[in-house]
Order: sequence, then C-alpha cells, then structure tokens
Amino acid sequence: MTAAIHVADLRKRFHSTQALDGVSLDIQPGEFFGLLGPNGAGKTTLISILAGLARADAGEARVMGHDVVRDYRQARRALGVVPQELVHDPFFNVRETLRIQSGYFGLRNNDDWIDEIMHHLDLTPHAGKNTQALSGGMKRRLLVAQALVHRPPVIVLDEPTAGVDVDLRRSLWAFVSRLNREGHTVLLTTHYLEEAEALCGRVAMLKAGRVVALDATRNLLKLTNEHCAQLRLDTAPPADWQARLQTGADGDWRFSFGDYAELETLLAGLRAAGVQVKEMHLQEPDLEDVFTDIMKRA
Repeated sequence: MTAAIHVADLRKRFHSTQALDGVSLDIQPGEFFGLLGPNGAGKTTLISILAGLARADAGEARVMGHDVVRDYRQARRALGVVPQELVHDPFFNVRETLRIQSGYFGLRNNDDWIDEIMHHLDLTPHAGKNTQALSGGMKRRLLVAQALVHRPPVIVLDEPTAGVDVDLRRSLWAFVSRLNREGHTVLLTTHYLEEAEALCGRVAMLKAGRVVALDATRNLLKLTNEHCAQLRLDTAPPADWQARLQTGADGDWRFSFGDYAELETLLAGLRAAGVQVKEMHLQEPDLEDVFTDIMKRA
C-alpha cells in the first residue's frame, strides 16, 4: 500500500541550525497521526517541505506516492495544509476567498462543497463578510476551510486550535474526525497533548530535528507507570511521609507512585498516625507525562 506520507532520511539546515536531522516516518492512508515536539523541534519545517514551501537538503518526501520536488503539482494537490499564521487577502469576503482557493486547483462550480464546509465550520453567517472584519477565531476557521476546499486526501493541521475558543475546537474536531472516518489522512501538530491523546492513533515525537519516539498512542502511554494520588487530609501528615509528598496550592497533598502497593503503604501509615483521608483522586498517566519523560531522556 502506498503511504499517504512517506519521509526518508530527511535533512534540512538553516545556517547553523540543523532543523531536520535524518527524519524518517510513514503515515498510512486513513490514519490520524500526531506530530509532537517542543518549539524548534522541526515540526513546521517538515510540514513546509511536504507542502513545497521549503526544499530539503537531503532525503525524500512523498505525498500519496508523489515526490514533493519532482512531482510537485500532484503532491500539492493531494495535500491540504492549515498553517499556524493567520494570513488572508483583505480585499475579498469569505465565499470569494474560498472560490478563489478552488480556482488555484482548477475547480469550478464548487459552491456545494464550499457551502458544506462553511456550514460545518460555522462560517455560513459570515460568508459575505470581508476577511479583514473577521475575528481571530473566524480567520482560523477560514484557514481550515481553505485547506479543505479541494477535498485533499491528506490534511495537515499545524497548531489549528492555538488561541481559539472551545466552540471552534469542538466543531473543528467533529468535522475533521468525520473526514478521517470517511478515509482522509490527518497529520496533526499541537501543543494540546490531550487533543493528540484523544484523536491520534499513532504519534511521533521530535526533538532537535530527530524522531525520538514513534508508536501507537496506547503503546506510548504504557511507557510510564507514574501515577498520582491527590489527597485531602484532616491534618498534616507525619514528618517521615512529608518528604515524599508534594503540597498543592489548595492545601491538598500529592503522592506520586509507580505501584499501587506504594499507595497502600502510604494510606496504612496515615491511618496508623491518626490522619484521616477526607478525599482522594487518582490520576492515571497521560500523554503529557510520557512526552515530558521522553523529552528529558532524549
């Protein structure tokens, strides 16, 4: 099966900075794939190469089997990119912008699909507004609509929910998840790791231009057994336990443990000291915990 996105030993340097240092990965058709990493890890550089906005110094990149350099036209047609920056032509309204975007890909009579996109992204009431008059959230929705206007099989979302409201996040993820169920491949970069954990079947983590982790999300979550118990006590714990506990801003105590036997030992020690547990919440490890651990080790 031809990979939706194929990257092999991709390298890119900007002056003294090695932005990509031998990145290799394959994303299969229909996947919802997460690309995570701290600022400067190389995520946007990788997306720029896939979109033909930058050229790699070495290595290979393909979209739906089309080389992004030798077969740029077909590779770009197969890709829809939602960039981080809010860039719009101030001389057109929303509908005109989407019609012009359709024309870039040689599409005519595309209004039915434009109407559907605007409906799902709640842009229909703003169809006649000049793009300059849109709020930041509405401009973000328009960027998403522009990326989808030619029905690309591969959708790249580069920090699509940065600085937007909860309603947009919900409507955006509902629409993108529907497109993914219908067979579209989705590549997501985000700093909201709870989004990646909920949406992405597989995740790659970049640091300093290298892939430091690549696996199914459920497998990555098994890499740490660090659990946390948040305790509300009726009095301060014994001094011998305080060294292993962290105090929270609200007066609660936090206890990190790897095995539930450690938690039972703590609770038994508190009971023996006459300390009553008034309330307890258990927090399972999440993708943010795994991400933090991997970035520290990488």
